[in-house]
Amino acid sequence: MPTAVEALPVRVPGSTGERRRRIRVLLTSPATPDTFWSYKHVLHFISKKAAFPPLGLLTVAAMLPREWDLKLVDLNTGRLTDEQIEWADYVFVSAMIVQADSARSIIARCVAKGKTVIAGGPLFTTGHEQFPEVKHFVLGEAENVMPSLVADMTAGTLKPFYHCEERPDVTRTPVPRWDLIKLRQYALMPVQFSRGCPFNCEFCDIIIMNGRVPRTKTPSQMISELESLVDAGWKEPIFIVDDNFIGNKVKVKEFLRKLIGWSRRRGVKFQFTTEASLNVADDAELLGLMVEAGFKKIFVGIETPQEESLVECAKLQNTQRDLIASVRTIQQAGIEVMGGFILGFDSDKPNIFERQIKFIQEAGVVTAMVGLLQALPGTQLFSRLEKEGRLLSEATGNNVAAALNFIPKLDREVLIEGYRSLVKRLYSPKMYYRRIRMFLSEYRPQGPRFHLSWCDIKAFLKSLWVMGVWNRGRREYWKFLSRAVLFHRRAFPEAMTLAIIGHHFRRVAATL
Repeated sequence: MPTAVEALPVRVPGSTGERRRRIRVLLTSPATPDTFWSYKHVLHFISKKAAFPPLGLLTVAAMLPREWDLKLVDLNTGRLTDEQIEWADYVFVSAMIVQADSARSIIARCVAKGKTVIAGGPLFTTGHEQFPEVKHFVLGEAENVMPSLVADMTAGTLKPFYHCEERPDVTRTPVPRWDLIKLRQYALMPVQFSRGCPFNCEFCDIIIMNGRVPRTKTPSQMISELESLVDAGWKEPIFIVDDNFIGNKVKVKEFLRKLIGWSRRRGVKFQFTTEASLNVADDAELLGLMVEAGFKKIFVGIETPQEESLVECAKLQNTQRDLIASVRTIQQAGIEVMGGFILGFDSDKPNIFERQIKFIQEAGVVTAMVGLLQALPGTQLFSRLEKEGRLLSEATGNNVAAALNFIPKLDREVLIEGYRSLVKRLYSPKMYYRRIRMFLSEYRPQGPRFHLSWCDIKAFLKSLWVMGVWNRGRREYWKFLSRAVLFHRRAFPEAMTLAIIGHHFRRVAATL
């Protein structure tokens, strides 16, 4: 698909005529700190350096003129050198809030060398005022502003801000520039089908960034992106990074049907992971299509088993339902539920810690990301707490930070210490392996069967040494392994994958 800017002439600033020059752009992705989703402590099991590459930068790169020279540096897989900075005419920095410290370091190095920095992504869209040393920002989605940005880069007449109120048409978004990265360094490849979420959760900044009306790519467009990954030699899992994959169920089903047909014709079996709202459990047809297409995991924002807190934060899609029954519906369809949970709502009672643990264990949500509530800039929660005079500091964006940026209704120390204790208990070997067994008791593997690769076998063998000999939880590990062999042979790959991931979660929990 041609980009919107390919036809723009490239001029050398100060020259006469329209002599072409190869402008050099260095695209940089800051390092992500050690969080639950970094998988830092288990990536070496599968000989990978990072979970997934920076999809936003790869997509922006595809919107730049093909004749420009581009380099992409991901600080999660390598280091940024002085030579790379000196090579560039312009430096792009794209970051999430959690990457703020690394982004500051990159910016400081580039500014010190006199380089023009152009910053974008969630960190700068909602907090550009915190970066006075940066003179040029892309705020919000990039597609609609790229033609003017490229023209101004070419002419050397950059403006301070590039922003468009109108949401871009994602059917015109180009295929990411996979050629700028080394695919083998990553565990997953990210693609995006839609942007936006129809719900209105008070704490969420997705609706601020991408709106409440989901915009989707066409099925053919998505197949083209998947074809590009196949052509690049990718055979590993794919993460569909949508804000809410099922935000437009009609469009999702249309895509899934085309995906299933393409997979059969092409002889490709991708494993998919995505993010979706819990009401996916209410649509048997949708669940069936997802399983048939190869979806193995869904991250769901469950947040809390306490109804009052769900109402408080406007998570109405989770109210008036049996949450555990909804989770089990998804598990029994053949999909693992990864869950997001939050502590610190105004409605939370002192027993919330035990309620959360009880729910997570009973539901068999093995991968449970529990975090303290954060008031992210631009959200309805941020505005409410600001009006109430309860804001204390900026949000870190780190889902495992034992810190609050507002004054909670529960005693602050009780909340923080209760959070620390909860996470450490959840990821203790005994409780963690018990949770996997609960999941496996409900899980019904369906859909396409995936063969074990040498990488999978190598990871299993490493786990025998690291977790079965060296790790303090080795006794629980061997008990779990024997039970998995005896009672869950059909789901043995899933069982061992979860066991290995637990090693990372325990390491992170130990730092709290």
